[in-house]
Amino acid sequence: MERPTSERLFAEAKRHIPGGVSSPVRAFKAVGGTPPFLVRGEGAYVWDADGNRYLDYVMSWGPLILGHAHPEVLRRVKEVAEKGLTFGAPNPLEVELAQAVKRAYPQMELVRFVNSGTEATMSALRLARGYTGRPYIVKFRGNYHGHADGLLVEAGSGALTLGVPSSAGVPEAYAALTLVLEYNDPEGLRELLRRRGEEIAAIIFEPVVGNAGVLVPTPDFLQALHEARDYGVLLIADEVMTGFRLAFGGATALLGLRPDLITLGKILGGGLPAAAYGGRREIMEKVAPLGPVYQAGTLSGNPLAMAAGLATLEILEKNPGYYPRLEALGARLERGVAEVLGEKGIPHAVNRVGSMITVFFTEGPVRTFAEAKRTDTELFRRFFHGLLDRGVYWPPSNFEAAFLSVAHTEEDVENTLEVLGEAL
Repeated sequence: MERPTSERLFAEAKRHIPGGVSSPVRAFKAVGGTPPFLVRGEGAYVWDADGNRYLDYVMSWGPLILGHAHPEVLRRVKEVAEKGLTFGAPNPLEVELAQAVKRAYPQMELVRFVNSGTEATMSALRLARGYTGRPYIVKFRGNYHGHADGLLVEAGSGALTLGVPSSAGVPEAYAALTLVLEYNDPEGLRELLRRRGEEIAAIIFEPVVGNAGVLVPTPDFLQALHEARDYGVLLIADEVMTGFRLAFGGATALLGLRPDLITLGKILGGGLPAAAYGGRREIMEKVAPLGPVYQAGTLSGNPLAMAAGLATLEILEKNPGYYPRLEALGARLERGVAEVLGEKGIPHAVNRVGSMITVFFTEGPVRTFAEAKRTDTELFRRFFHGLLDRGVYWPPSNFEAAFLSVAHTEEDVENTLEVLGEAL
C-alpha cells in the first residue's frame, strides 16, 4: 500500500511531538517504517489518511470490544455532549456506571473513577500502602501497569533483590520500594513472602498478561498469589486490559480470582478515557473524602466517558452470547495461524485467552517473560509488514496482544489467514 499522506504527516508530527507520537509504540520503532495515520473506523475496519482500508486487530489497544463507531455508543455520547462536556461536579451517569461495574464485579463494593489505567493502578497502590502502613509492593516481569514512577522498574540481580529503574527520571530510592519477580514462578513468590511478607503492602499483577504478549497464568501461580493474604498482603488484579474482555466479570470471574482491589480501564470507557479502581469497602473507605488517602481528578467521571462506558457495558450485559462468539473466533484464528506457520516450518507459539492473542516466533511453550523474549523480533517485523501491506493491521510490537471484537466475522478471520499465507 502507498501512504504518501501518512509519510508527510509523520514527518510534520516529528517536528512538534516527541517521536511524532503521543504514545511510544505508535512510532513503529520495533518494526520500522511509517505508521498509517488513521482517520476513520467502522466495525472491524479502519481507514488511513491515504484512503487505505485495514482489518483492525489493534482496536485502539483493547477498548473497542464492540468495534469502531458502534451506533448506540455514538448516539449516547452525542446525546450527552449536547448538554455539556464536563462539569467537575457529580453527575448521574457516574452512579449508573458504578452500578454496572458492581454487577460485573461484586467484589468491588466501592468504585472510584479516574481517567486512565495508569491513574487507576497508581491510586490503588497508594491506597494499599495507606491501608496497610507497609512500604513495599511486588510486581512481575513483563506485567505493565502504566507509567507511574514506582511501576517503571525491572528486576535486580536476583529474585529477592530490590527493583531498579527501567526509565530515566525514576529515582533509585523509589524504585527500591518495588520488588520484582518472575511471572508464573510460584516458588519464587512463596520464598519472597516467607522472607519479607510482613513488609509488603500489595502484589499487583495482570491476571492474563497482555503487555509481554499474551501470557497465561498457571493454576499453581494463581494459588501462590492468593496465599499472600496469609501475610496480610493485599492482592491487586490489574484488569485494565482484561476487564469486560474475557468475560463480563473479566479475568476475575473467568479464573475465579479473589482480589482485594481491582483496576479497570479500556473497555470501561467504551473508546473514551475512563478507568476505575475499587474493592472491599473497608479498604476503599480510606480514600478521600472518607479517609486519609488522597486522590483527585478534574475530568474524572466526566459525562462523555461515562456515557460511552455505560452504553458499552449495557450492550455486553444484554448480549451474553458475545463472549462465546469471541472465544470461537479466537480459537479459529489461533488454530489457523498455527497451521499456516507450521506448514511453512516456522517456529512459533500462539498464546490466546478469549479474544486476546499473540504469535511468538520461538519454540513453545511461552509462559514467562524470559521465554517471550526468545521470540525472533526480526521475523515478527516481516510478519507485521507482510500483513499491513495487505490490509491487516496487527499490533506493531511482538510484546503486545492483538484483539478481536464482536464486529469481526468468520470471513474476516479466514481472509486474515489467507493474507498471512501470501505474506509468508
